[in-house]
Amino acid sequence: MVGKNVQVSTADLADLDVPATVTRAYAAPAAGIESHLAEVLAGVVRAEHVPLDSHFFDDLSADSLLMAQFCARVRKHPDLPSVSMKDIYRYPTIRSLASALAEPAPTPGTAESPAPARVPPSETVAPARAGTAQYVLCGALQLLIFLGYTYLTALVIARGYDWIAGGATLLDGYLRAVAFGGAVFAAICVLPILAKWLLVGRWKAQRIRIWSPAYLRFWLVRTLVQMNPLILFAGSPLYVLYLKALGAKIGRDVTVLSKHVPVCTDLLTVGDGTVIRKDAYVTCYRAEAGWIRTGPVTLGKDVYVSEATVLDIDTSLGDGAQLGHASSLHAGQAVPAGERWHGSPAQPAGTDFRTIGSADLPMRRKVAYSVTQLLTMLFVYLPLVVGGLDLLLAEAPQLTAFLSEQPSSVTSWAFYRDALAVSFVLFFGSLILGLLLVCTVPRLLHLLVKSDRVYPLYGFHYSVHRAIARLSNNKFFLRLFGDSSYIVHYLRGLSYDMPEVEQTGSNFGTDVKHESPVLSTIGTGTMVADGLSLLNAEYSSTSFRLTRVTIGPHNFLGNQVTYPARGRTGDNCLLATKVMVPIDGPVREGVGLLGSPSFEIPRTVERDTSFDHLRDGDAFRRRLRAKNRHNLVTLGSFLLARWTYTFGVLAVGWATVALYSSWGAAAIALATLLTLVFSVLYTGLLERVSTRFRRLVPRLCSIYHPHFWQHERFWKHQAMELRLLNGTPFKGLFWRLLGVRLGRRLFDDGARMPERTLVTIGDDCTLNVGSVIQCHSQEDGTFKSDHTTLGNGCTLGTGTLVHYGVTLGDGVTLAPDSFLMKGEEVPAHARWGGNPAHEM
Repeated sequence: MVGKNVQVSTADLADLDVPATVTRAYAAPAAGIESHLAEVLAGVVRAEHVPLDSHFFDDLSADSLLMAQFCARVRKHPDLPSVSMKDIYRYPTIRSLASALAEPAPTPGTAESPAPARVPPSETVAPARAGTAQYVLCGALQLLIFLGYTYLTALVIARGYDWIAGGATLLDGYLRAVAFGGAVFAAICVLPILAKWLLVGRWKAQRIRIWSPAYLRFWLVRTLVQMNPLILFAGSPLYVLYLKALGAKIGRDVTVLSKHVPVCTDLLTVGDGTVIRKDAYVTCYRAEAGWIRTGPVTLGKDVYVSEATVLDIDTSLGDGAQLGHASSLHAGQAVPAGERWHGSPAQPAGTDFRTIGSADLPMRRKVAYSVTQLLTMLFVYLPLVVGGLDLLLAEAPQLTAFLSEQPSSVTSWAFYRDALAVSFVLFFGSLILGLLLVCTVPRLLHLLVKSDRVYPLYGFHYSVHRAIARLSNNKFFLRLFGDSSYIVHYLRGLSYDMPEVEQTGSNFGTDVKHESPVLSTIGTGTMVADGLSLLNAEYSSTSFRLTRVTIGPHNFLGNQVTYPARGRTGDNCLLATKVMVPIDGPVREGVGLLGSPSFEIPRTVERDTSFDHLRDGDAFRRRLRAKNRHNLVTLGSFLLARWTYTFGVLAVGWATVALYSSWGAAAIALATLLTLVFSVLYTGLLERVSTRFRRLVPRLCSIYHPHFWQHERFWKHQAMELRLLNGTPFKGLFWRLLGVRLGRRLFDDGARMPERTLVTIGDDCTLNVGSVIQCHSQEDGTFKSDHTTLGNGCTLGTGTLVHYGVTLGDGVTLAPDSFLMKGEEVPAHARWGGNPAHEM
């Protein structure tokens, strides 16, 4: 397989007819660039010669992986111009490619060529290399800070619990729980604000060496700011008040829906009437080459920032400007007032992304909405959290008697027997009740909200809309049913409109989200990988509207696809990973779309049709039944593992109750630490057990082959990733525990790696928040995986996705929101960016 160490199932490849020759008539290439390109391509496709007019995909049966290798080999020839994957798709023959490379670049903004992205050259920063001693010392101080915070919290909880338990009546206990819970909530909310002003003061544009004392202060403030419970109020005026208290300069009628909270808030300026939609990154900092670099982000009045966007430091949007979904602004980019941009990096676009107008929004509506949220938190949620157990024991003397009869020794068999029984009832009882809840309540609530009707924010209908989104986007059930035939029935239970489902056994992955399940339509035969986000809601700074989102039949959607209500795709489309779905122009059908802004590519290539004979007939039905049986065992093992985890946490909590009378707050602190350690080690062990303690190997097989089913089981049992580990040396220890081949002094600010044992990372690498190293893809029933290697000193920008089969040389930097396609080889010390990524 084109020089890659990929294991292919011989059973799946049986009956395949692979063309041995190219049928197009051969004409000798002309001298010059054509002959050189033809020679390089012939070596890649292992042919004696390549006709100049042969189509890379249709005639030569190449695919994006082969053509990525072709681009890499061309870049190694000093006498040839650089070639990107976008060039390959735009000019799919040697003759057209050579002509395009030989022609001078068109004048920006001409009719023949839209204005390209205006990205100022990046400032060259010498890498900061901390010593191992400094790295270890920083980690030790971070651990001490966490231990101190844990013990202080335990002291507060112990005092509060004793006070609540001293209530003479149920009402007295409830009022004490309200008072104590309110005080703790206020303290937790105020602590990050105080820490920021005391430890940092005002943020300014600067560079902070990672693992230094200045970084320790940055990490502490960032962690407290991002862990603040006020983030749960994203989309509320309370969230905006929180950002203002942290120093952000925010105008009136600003709506911030993203839970990716800005950190360096003094550097954030937001004008009146601006909207920042969910999943947008506006952190005002980035990590690069051993440095934390902070910088301003300025948004004028009436700015609209769409879903799944990344705004790097030193960026701005003028008054009335718009940034489309799945787009980004790179450092130095500025969108002029009134202009609409999209893409990664962004460039001018003619599309209007703002779809609804403003509504009358008096101040009293904001105040009433905020007060209602606080009162609900104060009188409902907090008493249940801080005093629920005591109130339950007061009203259930039978339970009190049962607990008092339990052995006080944690070494007795009866202790664990009873904990096992109680955990069984708690886990499976909550599972059944939760499933009934999410499949009934959102349906009933949706009767109160009409589609395609504009409502003002912060009123009754807005509250109903947010309740529907919270209840129906349950991550546990999606992980339970995803990657199996049962996900279809679950989504239908949520009210997804899916007529005439063609069951594949993998119609959806484990990460699908929406804003209204009732207004989500998925066509027949469509398959969806992980990360689909359906944008059923449209917003202005003062109003919202729910609209149906429809994805056509026989589509395939890759990872991290954000699909808007006005998406212009129809039947039989391939939407590639991180693609920007077009919302204007003709309806695309029978094509593939790649990139941001998107462009057309072949709907499929020969390698991805290799297993089509397994998708119908008796062979399909037999293999689907076998896959369902395997997935059912996987589902059972997942439930068993989660029940066992519940038992472990309950046993720790029960032991804490037994030891509390003699140990006091130390028992609570110890229980907190044991729970965290148990969570990481237990779920990490399950992940390794799911692979039988073996490393994953590259695969090319059908989704109806047992290799893929085993990989699905591996995904189901992946280890729990704790956000507390981000930005600490302990994140590197976590990745090593899971099998990542990892060098020294990794800085990981919140990256994800689905296939850990296929990843190799060198020394002193920097991974920004939201970056992903994904060593697999699954397209139209074909599963592919391979190794990905990062050299020493590499940096992955915020929101970057690196695909499988990729090699990054030493010192490579990928700009924010980039998509580095499968098979790419990036030379040492290069700076790449874009979607798809190319040399910048």
